[in-house]
Amino acid sequence: MGKQRAGRATRAHCVVVCEVDHEDPANRLTSERNQFSIAKLSADGDPGPVPAREPTVGEPRAGSLMLMPYTGYANDGELTLHGRVLRARKSTLAEGRTSAWRNFIALARLMNSAEVPGATVCAHLRSRDHQAVTDREGYFAFTIPLDRKLERDVEIDLRLLAPAAGDGVPIVARAMICVPPVSARFGVISDIDDTIVWTHVGNRRRMLWTLARSNAGTRKPLAGVAALYRALYEGVEGDEGNPIFYVSSSPWNLYPPLVDFLRINGIPRGPIFLRDWGRHMLHDWRDHATHKLASIRGIMTTFAHLPFVLVGDSAEQDPEIYRQVVREFPRRVAAIYIHSVSASVARCAEITNIAEEVRALDSSLLLVPDSEKAAINEARAGRIGNDRIEHVLLDERVEKQLPAS
Repeated sequence: MGKQRAGRATRAHCVVVCEVDHEDPANRLTSERNQFSIAKLSADGDPGPVPAREPTVGEPRAGSLMLMPYTGYANDGELTLHGRVLRARKSTLAEGRTSAWRNFIALARLMNSAEVPGATVCAHLRSRDHQAVTDREGYFAFTIPLDRKLERDVEIDLRLLAPAAGDGVPIVARAMICVPPVSARFGVISDIDDTIVWTHVGNRRRMLWTLARSNAGTRKPLAGVAALYRALYEGVEGDEGNPIFYVSSSPWNLYPPLVDFLRINGIPRGPIFLRDWGRHMLHDWRDHATHKLASIRGIMTTFAHLPFVLVGDSAEQDPEIYRQVVREFPRRVAAIYIHSVSASVARCAEITNIAEEVRALDSSLLLVPDSEKAAINEARAGRIGNDRIEHVLLDERVEKQLPAS
């Protein structure tokens, strides 16, 4: 049993302080918009299974200790899991019809986290215990060698060894570990802001206003994204289990509502890579590229046998970052899709030039106005079924009929 100190490098994140719902999640979506999608799809065909639901955050008593593991991942030889030990604040959960003021209060409590440094966390895997100690910001990290590979997604139990809870009740949690199955033919690495959820990251004032007045139940996904990502997860065979990784420059504090957003909208779960919260996020936005590139390098190195589809948007640096990935990982990037959110002629010209460079490196970069165009191209490439294009179109129609968040 070895102790590990939390590193300050990339951290993955999946929140669980309650038991996972083991009900079969196939064909189950939990939001009104997705229930509407299913009703519409019933006339046109089966929408296909939805990947297992991400565990959600419980609601511990304010001031009590809590374990917050983030979704981990494993290849054939190693399991990686990160998380945090915190003291719970008052409720940070916001419901769909919560007022803008209560949404703001919930967001403020999320950002004002109470970290527990020097805590000892135990992870139990295959009859063995492994320990890690949290750093000054409460983060812990496990890197566990595997004597034999995991065949599928697993859950592992965590226990807080020290400090002990004041009432003597054990502090436990369960973490999801994503394991790409042998049937996986490729992976997906996706941005979050303005790629799967409207954030308006190009307009800082509007972005902050959107975050402050909305919540996971009211935020609106980009039209067609849920159906497209389910199609990518399922692949052309329908059960490939192609892994999806999410990389964002948002702070780890926003992980709980991001997990809820994916679950509510029926978007496949997967490890999420975020950043530490601090003053640098307010003043140095250049750190965005450094963080994202480091996260992508780690993913592609860990799963070196898989090619990847990269998805981002035109608002910031995704095209430039993805071009660098193509340079560093020859013949590993199957396709790049950049959602067009900038009307700037100059920006479009820049991306066109980047696309030509990517093409010269035997990959492709497409600037797409919607999910339909990406779905058509993926079907032509043989990575999703042709029938999934109709599901994406239907999802786009449904989303456009719903009120804006």
